[in-house]
Amino acid sequence: MSSTRTTERPPAPGRPRRRRLWIALAVVVVLLVVAAIVGPRIYASMESGKAAAPLVTSASTPSATATGASTDASLNGPWAIAAGGTAGYRVDEVLNGQNVTVTGRTDKVTGDLTVADGRLTTGTVSVDLASVATDSGQRDNQFRGMVMDTDQFPTADFALTQPVPLGGLEVGSTISVSLVGTMTLKGTTRDATIPATVERTAADAVTITGSLPLTWSDYGVSAPNLGFVSVEDQGTIEFSFSANPS
Repeated sequence: MSSTRTTERPPAPGRPRRRRLWIALAVVVVLLVVAAIVGPRIYASMESGKAAAPLVTSASTPSATATGASTDASLNGPWAIAAGGTAGYRVDEVLNGQNVTVTGRTDKVTGDLTVADGRLTTGTVSVDLASVATDSGQRDNQFRGMVMDTDQFPTADFALTQPVPLGGLEVGSTISVSLVGTMTLKGTTRDATIPATVERTAADAVTITGSLPLTWSDYGVSAPNLGFVSVEDQGTIEFSFSANPS
């Protein structure tokens, strides 16, 4: 009786190497897919964390809503905006479908107010747009150039057109008011009503804080769109400044 013996053929020398190569390529592809999905979310989380806190918060609840003239004669007269105020914008950028909140801020806020017969009767506020800054110099250069053209339109301006009652504005109190006037941005002037609070921090000092949602295109401002990143056409202007008798 005879028997035959079967011998196994050794694997070709190149097969393990090719197998390892395909595994490595598969890992790279998976990592690229994960990066494409997760990367924008991580970026959005990191960038949104850089945004400044809103100037208007739910914590600043007014003591009352002003409905009449103040009986405190010490409020009457001219007032001037003090140094150290804050103004700027808040807007969402979109990167691959992920929203990133961006804030620009400046402390160059100037203006004058007049109180007569217990009402705020006149008021002008001007913000130096060329000094508005974010966490990105490249973004700021675009804002000053193609977006706002600050060489030609250096400021954003608000002018009060209706008297504001200041009844209830005692030292240590905060009242809710509506600032009715006109907003001028990039050479375009539109009517605007700004919800705001007035806090009397001392007998001779008040702090006014407010925000105005707006659509940039209403003021002739084109929100940038670079393809991979775009800016929403809606945003918010925010401000908080103090004023003292002048």
